[in-house]
Amino acid sequence: MPTPHNAAEKGQIAKIVLMPGDPLRAQFIAETYLENAVEYNRVRGMLGFTGTFRGKPVSVMGSGMGMPSMGIYSYELFTEYDVDAIVRIGSAGGYKDTLKLFDVVLAVEAYSESSYARCQNGFTGNRIAANEDLCARLRESAAALGFPLVEGVIHSSDVFYRAEESGWEKTMREQNCLAVEMETFALFHNARVCGKKAACLLTISDMLSGGRATTADEREQGFTRMMEIALGVI
Repeated sequence: MPTPHNAAEKGQIAKIVLMPGDPLRAQFIAETYLENAVEYNRVRGMLGFTGTFRGKPVSVMGSGMGMPSMGIYSYELFTEYDVDAIVRIGSAGGYKDTLKLFDVVLAVEAYSESSYARCQNGFTGNRIAANEDLCARLRESAAALGFPLVEGVIHSSDVFYRAEESGWEKTMREQNCLAVEMETFALFHNARVCGKKAACLLTISDMLSGGRATTADEREQGFTRMMEIALGVI
């Protein structure tokens, strides 16, 4: 049955879902890579599609921005639609100056000071790991395509605009975080709670240290290496 946030019926969503934050990136992936893609959701503009890639079913759906939004959509996919695995394919701000725009990061662990997990089920930790099986498959896919991956811990933040602009440097040093985004900690937590699998690929869209940034169009349609690596695990 549909939920308040998702119009899909049971059976309309594949067992594995690729999940960008931007619903227009989900539409771009469906139109560019999937065969016979069918839209199953546009409630609140959060577009979702199911099609096939190389003959295998796959769904792609936006998550929106921030952990509350990711928390709702991923939890419903796991619990209401019998999804087994979600691969987030998002954008991130680079912390470390060894990164470059368009680098693809495999998040092996998400650090967060967010209260999301504590409020959801009382979990008091601040780090949650990705599913190692999914990570291994993403590494294999990247190697087959010849696309390099940068692996490490990422920071999932509840705040985009900080009062102290240099605060990110403390997190980078103390938590050894490569980059920052706003959704992965909630996704990894929900997978842990539901006994499902989750992983995360991020494309560096801007650098906090140097003011360099990609455009909105590049973030929607230009992160194709990340998309193709994720599709390789289907």
